[in-house]
Amino acid sequence: MSKKIMVLLGTLVLAGCAAHTQGERGPGAQMTQSCAPIDESGVAALFERWNQSLQTGKPDVVAKNYAERSILLPTLSGVNRVSTAEKVDYFEHFLAAKPQGKVTDRQITLGCNMAVDSGLYTFHMGSSGKDVGARYTYTYQWNGQDWLIVSHHSSLSPVEK
Repeated sequence: MSKKIMVLLGTLVLAGCAAHTQGERGPGAQMTQSCAPIDESGVAALFERWNQSLQTGKPDVVAKNYAERSILLPTLSGVNRVSTAEKVDYFEHFLAAKPQGKVTDRQITLGCNMAVDSGLYTFHMGSSGKDVGARYTYTYQWNGQDWLIVSHHSSLSPVEK
């Protein structure tokens, strides 16, 4: 993903937070929203939490990383996964390959109660021994108790010619 697109995505996340905050304030009301603390290493740890949930082999454990209102645009399926049941269905098939992900390039953008982690990762498929490269974007949102994925897009890396 180009740097311009990443900057635009980060700007949209921050603008969305600002607009959301503005909409909650009435005339003379105090702003009550506080921003949950997180830094780049904290966002990177959220990917590792997701990756470790893959290692359990349990689709329902992986699905717990996603907010109730979230979308998964998966690597190995053309079906958008919105409900928890749809996400579990996808991970039932994906986990059969025994995937283990490793981020190879990333850019993190931080906002108020939102964070975006985008880049490249490689999955080692334990069942076949193959490595599969993909591009990804995770958008995380603080729900008052935990950082959860609200949008996850992954696609196979194109072959350069």
